[in-house]
Amino acid sequence: MPVILASMSVPLLGVGLLLILVALTYKQLRGYFKNWVIMKPIQAVSCTYPFIGNALELKTDAVEFFQQIQEYAEVFRNTPLIKLWLGMVPFVILFHAETVEPIVSNPIHMDKSLMYNFLHPWLGTGLLTSTGSKWRQRRKMLTPTFHFTILQDFLEVMNEQAEVLVNKLASQAGRGSFNCFNYITLCALDIICETAMGKNIYAQSNSESEYVQSVYKMSDFISRRQRAPWFWPDFTYKYFGEGNLHDSTLKMLHSFTYEVIRERAESLKLEDESETRKRRAFLDMLLKTKDEDGNPMSHQDIQEEVDTFMFRGHDTTAAAMNWALHLLGSHPDVHHKVQRELQEVFGTSERVASMDDLKQLKYLECVIKEALRLYPSVPFFARTIREDTKINGFTVPSGTNALIMTYSLHRDPRYFPEPEEFRPERFLSENLAGRPPYAYIPFSAGLRNCIGQRFAIMEEKVVLSSILRKFNVKTSQSREELSPTAGLILRPECGIWIQLEKRDKAQTMLLI
Repeated sequence: MPVILASMSVPLLGVGLLLILVALTYKQLRGYFKNWVIMKPIQAVSCTYPFIGNALELKTDAVEFFQQIQEYAEVFRNTPLIKLWLGMVPFVILFHAETVEPIVSNPIHMDKSLMYNFLHPWLGTGLLTSTGSKWRQRRKMLTPTFHFTILQDFLEVMNEQAEVLVNKLASQAGRGSFNCFNYITLCALDIICETAMGKNIYAQSNSESEYVQSVYKMSDFISRRQRAPWFWPDFTYKYFGEGNLHDSTLKMLHSFTYEVIRERAESLKLEDESETRKRRAFLDMLLKTKDEDGNPMSHQDIQEEVDTFMFRGHDTTAAAMNWALHLLGSHPDVHHKVQRELQEVFGTSERVASMDDLKQLKYLECVIKEALRLYPSVPFFARTIREDTKINGFTVPSGTNALIMTYSLHRDPRYFPEPEEFRPERFLSENLAGRPPYAYIPFSAGLRNCIGQRFAIMEEKVVLSSILRKFNVKTSQSREELSPTAGLILRPECGIWIQLEKRDKAQTMLLI
């Protein structure tokens, strides 16, 4: 009898699993068809096929993909929102201030899109990727680490690394065109390594370091996977995609930051015992941070935030500074105004920039903001809509992914006349009246705005002012030759090519 019952249990188990699969499939299909009907009135980007959606039409090449998304926004500029389907997953694309506001201003929609899931192996659920109570608690804990007095400590590092950069660039001055993108990026990487981790990796001197290369590789792996729905499942990515390369790179990144955290924790113990004070780093503050109940952050919690700041803290500012240099080099009138302001603030002094100096560089800040308008470091970001929402009269169902096109939003001619023109004066205080707050969001907006935006603007001011005090900059590329490519950040496909000319003492002082 037991043998008979055992033999019967096998087919019964199979039937049970089949019924569960059917139930799950039915639930998924019911939700899919429901959303299809609700979203039918929304303009589609192109012919949409059942179950496949628009997935096969999307370009896999980074430059072509960005051009394609950009073209959607241009073609449908006067359409309030458009939709596309990646398989059975619905997306709405938003690029008008009035359609972006209901999403980014509402705490209900604070969850990041499923596209951010591919960052979890690297960044865990840190400030960038977490949600709900964990995000709120983490944000509350981390906000004090960007207090004005702490940023002052970081200024010393920024000035030191900017000086290294200027000395590196001096070897290219007067020698014709060169690609400055890597120079700027390595400087930004040295700045974030020392301010975030308290460790100088000397990236500007050793650009081939394994850690530097691994950061770039991981960013590329993630952006390629985001554009290829067939690699979203872990199984297909591992066995048919770049899964193994991704995992080996991930291991290197995590082992590096783990070791830095371990070393820094030991160093802090010795520092406390000797009562000596070293230069503060973001990591030091994390090691001392406690929650409302007095509990310290775990090693994993700290690693999530260190990895997040390493990822988001150098590529974004590096790209922004490179775009700004290109724009300055192609607009001599703006270039001249910036150098005149630098002359007024620094005179013939050879001193490094102080916080008071940076406050006075108001026109340079306008240049930075206008460069971020034309070339936002994060050209689009995505949220998950958590309840049925009306956007400009259209119903968007819960579970839909909202893709917010910062690049196209910043080109709305209603708020930025002749949007392709580079005009820093747009950001003078007298010209801001009447512009909606959600028409310009280079650092996102609402609850999930970038916690490090003051750090980023400060770093850009320090580095750009250091370069422009020493050199005249001239671009070697037209706008058409830049070919922006949108991976995780907005980069020019072939770099930023410029020419540098040393300034003589009649123009300004020379930095050492």
